[in-house]
Amino acid sequence: MKTFNDLDFQPMKFDVGIQARINFDNGYGASVIKSPHSYGGNQDLYELAIIKDNAICYDTLITDDVLGYLTEDGVTKYLNQIQNL
Repeated sequence: MKTFNDLDFQPMKFDVGIQARINFDNGYGASVIKSPHSYGGNQDLYELAIIKDNAICYDTLITDDVLGYLTEDGVTKYLNQIQNL
């Protein structure tokens, strides 16, 4: 299983902050960001979006929105759930 430690954060192209994207064998993936404009970014926390077909997916059993205010452990928790979809 992939965890937070497998993410490769890079500077965001269109905003101040960092972003990592990861894809899984089941066709899903995740985009994880931390910026002054993300949910929790000002508190040194992360925001995660579930990705499917190269776009944010709003209709999984996990959530129907992005997930914010996540610690590193929180990101890992959701990465595990995405990998199990």
